[in-house]
Amino acid sequence: MPGCPEDDPRITAYGMLLEAHAAVVHAVGKELERTSGMSTGWFEVLIRLVRSPGHKLRMTDLAQQVQLSTSGLTRLVDRIEAAGYVRREPCPGDRRGLNAVLTEDGERVLQEALPAHLDALDRYVVKPLGGDVDTITDLLRKLRDNAGPCPGPLPCA
Repeated sequence: MPGCPEDDPRITAYGMLLEAHAAVVHAVGKELERTSGMSTGWFEVLIRLVRSPGHKLRMTDLAQQVQLSTSGLTRLVDRIEAAGYVRREPCPGDRRGLNAVLTEDGERVLQEALPAHLDALDRYVVKPLGGDVDTITDLLRKLRDNAGPCPGPLPCA
């Protein structure tokens, strides 16, 4: 029935945001896997580490940034560490804490994956939204900041 609250265009816009997010994540992830053999999860861990001071992050901080539970991140880092792309080391000043640290091999494999990943981001994000990455980033930052911090792995994962 037209004019019903459930037909509000804001609901449509929000639904489109969710659908666009899922479609873009899927398309970019497929491209990443096809071009580098790397999963989105691996890429996210490596890119977060390379962009962090000293190429390292506390495991709890990394889990929050990649929107995984601490146990989920531990399992993911176990696999990435077995491949030789990260190592764990104790956190100074916290005997219980661990840092994930990017290795030289991890940085190398990330650098090899980046050109194709950037092409996919241009194809699936930047160009369809007009090509102005600064404007896109500003708008997305406004959305994120207005909503506040993500409380954990769900529903933001």
